[in-house]
Amino acid sequence: MKTPKRLEPLIDSGLIDEVIGSLKSGKEAAVYVVRCGAEICCAKVYKEADQRSFKKSVLYQEGRKVRNSRRARAMEKGSSYGRREQESAWQNAEVTALYRLADAGVRVPKPYNFIDGVLLMELVADADGHPAPRLNDLEMPAELAREYHAFLIGQIVRMLCDGLVHGDLSEYNVLVGRDGPVIIDLPQAVDAAGNNNARAMLERDVANMAAYFGQFAPELLTTHFGKEMWKLYQSGDLHPETQLTGHFADSNKPADLRSVIREIDAAREDNEAKQRFLRTP
Repeated sequence: MKTPKRLEPLIDSGLIDEVIGSLKSGKEAAVYVVRCGAEICCAKVYKEADQRSFKKSVLYQEGRKVRNSRRARAMEKGSSYGRREQESAWQNAEVTALYRLADAGVRVPKPYNFIDGVLLMELVADADGHPAPRLNDLEMPAELAREYHAFLIGQIVRMLCDGLVHGDLSEYNVLVGRDGPVIIDLPQAVDAAGNNNARAMLERDVANMAAYFGQFAPELLTTHFGKEMWKLYQSGDLHPETQLTGHFADSNKPADLRSVIREIDAAREDNEAKQRFLRTP
């Protein structure tokens, strides 16, 4: 095939030897199968912000830390430099998440290199060596649905124990390789402790898994793993090997309004201090 323009510099530098074909084009990136030496890999080419259809990215960026104060101010003001830096931070978030989660024992594609908005990473393959299908492309017996669901719930737990929530997990961004499910597409991964939307995103991720696998094993539709794991996470009792039940009972205990107000005041003071820091030259 004709070499995509964004991949030409990587070919010129010797990082890629050949572009074999297009694998998919999604809402945030186009993915190609490439040859790097003797190894077949993936090249994920991120789309520019104005070409990307992923919505509400600001919800996912809450809690992400920017160490450089000049960059932080520019990103806040939305200048052209700030928009470029924000785009770079969005792309780097996936690279960082892949390394973190691989170290935490989560099954994600192994990253190899990231340069000029192109991520080189492992090609997840099926038993025949072909690019692995998405979960959405498969039909399965109830027993296999329960097995895959349990495995992915365990992966979500491991992610949460490492402080991350996928944020956009569904049957469309899980591949089924020769060794089972592999979680992909992580640029929107959020900080579980630093993002006010993390709980809702976690519960949505888990609900998406239940809805998909519930087509084949209907009993999964009545489980509440998301609420259960978040409660354990908040109390510090969630661990990678925690055995969940899928059951959860909401507490009817009245809210401690004084504690809530103290938390709000503390958050406001923290935000005011942060704003003063950003305005400091």
